Order: sequence, then C-alpha cells, then structure tokens
Amino acid sequence: MRPYFEQMNTFGTEIKKGAIKRTEENVEAFLDAESQIDAEVARVKNAGFSTEKINARGEMTVWQRIDYLVDEGSWTPLHTIYNPANNEEGTTNVIDGLGKISGKWAVIIGFDNKVMAGAWLPGQSDNILRVTDLAKRLNVPLIWLVNCSGAKLPEQEKFYANRRGAGTPFFRHAELEQMGIPVLAGIYGTNPAGGGYQSISPTVLFAHKNCNIAVGGAGIVSGMAPQGGFTTEMAEVLIEKAKENRAKPPGSVKTHYDETGFFRYVFEEEKGVLDGLKDYMKDMPAYNPKFFRVAEPKEPAFAQEDILRLLPIEQKKVYEFDEILARVVDGAEHLEFRAGYGPEIYTGLCKVDGFLVACIGNRQGYLGKDYPEYADYPGIGGKLYRQGLIKMNEFVTLCGRDRVPIIWFQDTSGIDVGDIAEKAELLGLGQSLIYSIQQTDIPMMLVVLRKGSAAAHYVLGGPQANRHNAFTIGTAATEIYVMHGETAAVATYARRLVKEKESGNDLQPIVDKMNELAKSYYDKSRPIFCAKNGLVDEIVKLTDIRKYMQAFVGSAYQNPKSICPQHQMILPRIIKG
Repeated sequence: MRPYFEQMNTFGTEIKKGAIKRTEENVEAFLDAESQIDAEVARVKNAGFSTEKINARGEMTVWQRIDYLVDEGSWTPLHTIYNPANNEEGTTNVIDGLGKISGKWAVIIGFDNKVMAGAWLPGQSDNILRVTDLAKRLNVPLIWLVNCSGAKLPEQEKFYANRRGAGTPFFRHAELEQMGIPVLAGIYGTNPAGGGYQSISPTVLFAHKNCNIAVGGAGIVSGMAPQGGFTTEMAEVLIEKAKENRAKPPGSVKTHYDETGFFRYVFEEEKGVLDGLKDYMKDMPAYNPKFFRVAEPKEPAFAQEDILRLLPIEQKKVYEFDEILARVVDGAEHLEFRAGYGPEIYTGLCKVDGFLVACIGNRQGYLGKDYPEYADYPGIGGKLYRQGLIKMNEFVTLCGRDRVPIIWFQDTSGIDVGDIAEKAELLGLGQSLIYSIQQTDIPMMLVVLRKGSAAAHYVLGGPQANRHNAFTIGTAATEIYVMHGETAAVATYARRLVKEKESGNDLQPIVDKMNELAKSYYDKSRPIFCAKNGLVDEIVKLTDIRKYMQAFVGSAYQNPKSICPQHQMILPRIIKG
C-alpha cells in the first residue's frame, strides 16, 4: 500500500503578505480570548493551599506528580476547568488528561491534594466517568494518583448517591478490568471511606509509606454509634477517641502491606511511587508504532500559527476549512473521498505522526450554482444537505470497515430545514448517520472549531449521539447551542408578538424579553462556559490542536481492539478508483 500512503496528494497554500496584514486583528482577538482561558486554568492550578505549603509538608502536589510521571512534552490535559456544579472551590478536585508514561499512552487522573486534601466534591463523579469512558474507548491503561480525604460532608447530597454518583467509579473500575484494561494506582496520604474504595478498586496498588486506606477514617471511627444528638460529655469522649485514631489511623501500610497484602509495593519516597508506575507501564500491552504506521511521520508543511489567521473569530466570516486541515496533518497530504459531491463537507484520509486517520469537516461559504440539487435556494457552507449526509454515511461506514479512527472538525449552523428538506429525507439521513457512527466501533475525536448548533452538533461526531467519541475539544471561538440566541428568541416569542399586536398592546416588553433570551444564549455558549459545563472536554489553543490529534491517534493505535491489515483496506482503493 506504499503507493497509496507514502506520498499522498498535497493541499493548502502559503498565506500571502496581504492576508497576513489583514488578519492582524483576528490574531490579537484570538490571543486575547486564549489569555482569558489561561487565566481560568491558572485559577484551578492555584486553588487551595500553595505549592510551597504542600512541599513544606514533604509532599508533592498533584501537578508535580503528573509532571514527574509523564514523558516530557506528552501531557495533554482535559477537563481542567470543568465544574458543572459550580463549586465554590472552582474545581471538581481531580486533574486528568492523556500522557505518555515510559513511551506508552495512558489516561492519567489524580486528586488535587491542595484542595481539601483531595476530597470528593459535586461534579467529581461525572468527571471521573468521562475519564473511565476515555480509557475504555481508547483501550489504554488508566493511571490514578490517589490522595482522597473522603467526602466534603456538608454537601454529600450533591454527589454521594444517584445513578452517576460518587460510588459509580468503583463499578467502572471493575468494568475496565473485566475488559482487560488495567487500572494502576499510586496512593498517597489518608484515604478513608470513598477514598479507601478509590484506592482499593484499581488493579495494582503502589503505596507511599505514609499512606493509608480504610473503610472509615479516624473521624468516622470516632463517631460510629449515633445516639440522637450530642452533649458536652459526649464531646469530651469524642475528643479522646479522635486523638487516639489520629495518632494511629486505620488502614496503614503495616495493615495493608504486612497483613492483607493489598499494597503490592511500598515506597519510602513519593517519587518512588511514580517510578514504580513508570516501571509497570513499560510492560503494558502495546503494539510497536511501526505495526500501524502507513508512512514515516512528517511535520505539517505549514506553520500551525497560521490558523490564528485562517480561522475568523467572528462567526459570520467564512474561511477555507481545507487550509486549516493542511496545517495540522502530516506534510499537508490527503486523499479526499468523493471530492465535489456534497461540497459542504470535507471527507478524506490524512496522516498524523505517520498513522492513518479519517478527517471530516464543515466547509464554509457559498456552495455554487444549483446546490442543493433538490431546492431553489442557494446552499451555504456550515449547513448540512442531502449529498453531504449521504457522503458522510458512506465514509464513516467505510472507516469502520477499515478500522480507521475519525477526527471530526465541526463548525455548523445546523441541517437544512423546511418542507423541501423534509422531502429530501434529511431527517432520516441525519439519523442514518448516527446509526452509521454507532456501528463502526472505532475511536473518534471532535474539534469544535466555532459553532456546534442544532442536531448537526449531534450527527457530526458529537458525544451525545455516539459512544465512540473519546473526547471533544473547543477553541477560543467555540459556541455550542441548540440554535443561535436570536433564532431562539424568535422561535419562543413570535406567536406572542402576533397576539400582542392583534390586541393592540405595547410590543416593547416582549422585545425586551427577546433581547434578554438572546443575551442568555450568548452568555451560556461562551468557550469558558462550554468547558466548565462539560459541553467540551477542554478549550485548547489553536496551535495545540495537532498536539491533541497526536495524543488521540497515538492512543487509538497503541492497542486497538480490532485491526484491518493495510493491504486489505478498501477505502483508499475506492478513493483512487
């Protein structure tokens, strides 16, 4: 298959000097927006006690542990500012992402020991479920840095119980292990109750000498016999019991290494725990990259900084999607599938680090005369029409057959609407695409470049409409909503306007409500809002999009559940004819 893959068709062009000058304001707008996101990330990193205070205790912070654990340059964070319950701490109290350890990709997650010693907080269980889903979809190890003091007890009702409550991760660990996905845990500090189960549910336990894990911690053991209230005499007894249990908390290394043997290894130094994890990762199941590479890795042919000029931050401005894609794939090379058919959508095979990957993206702007072919109105890019939906159904199905991971690039205003569109079967074709995606059983990644809107957000690789989406990233231009705020205001109040007009009433109160709703839509679709509420898994810099693609593709090919031999692939042969 070398003739197909070693030198694929080149695409993309250098940015001209005039365009560079015209796009200076766009660059500045993006950099300013990205700096606001940086400030949110810094707020999370600085939450709780200072690094100096933690280090003075003889401990590393979770950030320091991750930095020591992962191979240099491979850390790809996710869910950094995720905070769906709007906790006052500003974080779900777990830090996670993809990274290489000893040359192997893994999903890594750790409790933030700077904030309430890593306690459970509202929203944390949902964060952890996203992480276990990621390990499950990519079929790579899950690495835990456990340092969990238990629950934030005054808010237990917000996270303890329920179907997606804080106990669910323990079931999910068991699920991963039954699928053959190892869960390794480096354990630090005091881990009672849920923290104890967080420690015991992984596959292999690496313990620091000062850590402990227990069904109940010192405070719980001291008050295990409720008597309907408290008195000062009882308080005195509790004080003595608490002192005793604090001095000798249950579940120490002496118990769980010497007696139960739950701890496989115990280390004197904090870094020793991390070194133990590194050593085990060397032996994790993984194919040599040469097994799946179709060509030697190449750098992009154009500077990734160009994307700051090519992607307008102003939503109504059009751009050439192909030019952006050319800057994030190897050598600006591709094999486009069904070029010219369904022009609102790009579908093609590209390479990332020498691995074959399928790319699908919305094209923008006027789509040419007599398109869509079923209507008497012009087609505009960003919207989906009949041909584009048919093309994606075909392409996705073939990717599933050839076991090629898919990266979606989304900037969509929705699916064509109206009775003409209904007669063209767009409703059924949209659901057909969801069916096609679901039957592939291949990993997928989504990049929301700008707009994610209406049902098109679902069918274009959205996490809501398929279980193969490993993660979704956004940019400083990302907006996600069911429809534009002004459209929503019209849909909500148009009939009310007619009624008020016919009644001879003043329209201004309704107009004010329309403006209020449009403003609310705007505020609740901003990039930071999207990341905090989980609409995307991370907002990333435009210059980091390729880095996330590399992490995704490298992970997807590390230990795939199924393979198609390169010489038996049909998709590249269909493209070439």
